[in-house]
Amino acid sequence: MLKVGIDIGGTKIAGGVVDADGHIVEKLRVDTPTDTRELAQAVVDMARHFIAEHDVSAVGVAAAGFVDADRATIIHAPNIAWRNEPLKAVLEAGIGIPVTIENDANAAGWAEFRFGAGRDAQHMVMLTMGTGVGGAVVLSGELHRGGHGIAAELGHTRFTRDGLPCGCGQNGCIEQYASGRALQREANAIADGGGIGEGLAALRAEKGTIKGPAISRLVLAGDPGAIEALRRVATALGEACGGFQAILDPELFVIGGGVAQLGEDLLAPVRIAYETSLPGYGDRPTAEFAIAELGNDAGLIGVADLAVPSGGVV
Repeated sequence: MLKVGIDIGGTKIAGGVVDADGHIVEKLRVDTPTDTRELAQAVVDMARHFIAEHDVSAVGVAAAGFVDADRATIIHAPNIAWRNEPLKAVLEAGIGIPVTIENDANAAGWAEFRFGAGRDAQHMVMLTMGTGVGGAVVLSGELHRGGHGIAAELGHTRFTRDGLPCGCGQNGCIEQYASGRALQREANAIADGGGIGEGLAALRAEKGTIKGPAISRLVLAGDPGAIEALRRVATALGEACGGFQAILDPELFVIGGGVAQLGEDLLAPVRIAYETSLPGYGDRPTAEFAIAELGNDAGLIGVADLAVPSGGVV
């Protein structure tokens, strides 16, 4: 059975035809239009292309934002002007076959659970370290969406009172301390301080800015300032995971996003902070940590797998 998965990002729309084993048969990418009507039409056009070329039973569409319990309406999207947008109905009118809407982090987490780093677990939490921190929770083999459909916004768990302002409207959210953007902020602060920040300061003087991939390269090269910036961000993530363990008790944390490409350089300080933050540590089972395996394709693979054909169930 083939399904279409389409992942709407801030700059790119990635879509693919996905088989029952999570393999991508065909993939396309287009720029994300800023106008919401043009964006919806771009999704329709992409889906129509796939349907014309393949025997497709359903379409799944992933986007950042709060999706209602019926997986039909975008209640609120942070980067697109959707407020209570009936996206399922809009897209089905243009595509002509069933469409399922899902939060993008949920979709990516489900892909890792089904086909990636979490395929051997039944209780899994995924955290993606990108511009923000996305979250997905799988409990007893089921994607946990909550009573209103918008559970697992783990990046918007308040990490510190009166902390940094967040795009969600609150202050002190974990994504302000454990994201790729937080890594850049910490790197700039260390560069300003001199000493171990000399390498970061030299990079900023040369490039005019300090971007995530460049910080990662410095980490791998053993630069002490970059390593310290990573330690700070990893510590925040690990401390948050200690709290998530107390609530959800997963077997496995899967870490994805651009920062996760650092692998064990990231996970080692995450584990230390997790262990020291865990209630009852030393007297209770602990979770494993793993790096996500499916990369940028996770969202489209996961939402395709979650797409419901006519007469099916979620």
